[in-house]
Amino acid sequence: MVSLGALAGLSLGNLSCTRAAREEFLQKHFREMTDTEKMDVIRRLEAKYSKKYGKEVHVGTQPAAPGVLWGYGLDLSRCIGCRRCVYGCVKENNQSRINPQLHWIRVIRLKKGSLINLENAEHYYNPETVPEPGFMYMPVQCQQCENPPCVKVCPVKATWKEPDGLVVVDYNWCIGCRYCIAACPYKGRVFNWAEPTLPPAEVNTETHYLGNRPRLKNVVEKCTFCVQRVRQGRYPACVEACPTGTRKFGNLLDPNSEIRYLIENKRVFRMKEDLNTEPKFYYFFSA
Repeated sequence: MVSLGALAGLSLGNLSCTRAAREEFLQKHFREMTDTEKMDVIRRLEAKYSKKYGKEVHVGTQPAAPGVLWGYGLDLSRCIGCRRCVYGCVKENNQSRINPQLHWIRVIRLKKGSLINLENAEHYYNPETVPEPGFMYMPVQCQQCENPPCVKVCPVKATWKEPDGLVVVDYNWCIGCRYCIAACPYKGRVFNWAEPTLPPAEVNTETHYLGNRPRLKNVVEKCTFCVQRVRQGRYPACVEACPTGTRKFGNLLDPNSEIRYLIENKRVFRMKEDLNTEPKFYYFFSA
């Protein structure tokens, strides 16, 4: 919703510069659009992105499938801290490369035996080789909480939890207030302080409206477990990029899925469970 005061402060010249600009400014919230309105928005965005990056970009709107609740498992005994997951995510999800450089996944380094002291973890490390003797590594990203505090604080409802458990953002509705960043106890969100830098040659042209489509300046973005992939029966990019099989993924409602096996047969834990956020991201040790 746009206030009358806000509209009064805008010049008609700015609003009437192009039809596409007017349509973008007056665009409805994604969840309020009809299927026809969604298709009109998608056509506009595809034309905009294709012109900007010089290649045909597709924007999907595939909804959540019934009977699916996505969950993630991560084997801390296998992670070697190589950060291939980080850069696989950057490539897949059209994240800004430099000035600013944005990452949805952080890999932190801890001394072995100090897992309970996360405040002493290192976010920046650069050894010649990994893994390093005496250290362990812990990737952290959006935990796709069942009870997400980020959703509760958004004043314009630009972020919400989908039926398959994915917490998403409507970038065109986000006002950049960053309340969600302050509310997230996992530092799972990042903010575009400047126009994202995405070289045309590196653009992933297969995108989703609620996921990896090119972002805007002054909006918040985050991991969606690669919504554009998982809703088509594929693994998230970070799962495929991991060279050690550290990352596991599947449907929590499927009793035969790998993620259910891990939860039922491994000693799993979730970060900051005492906050009652109910993360769908499970850590465990296989050895």
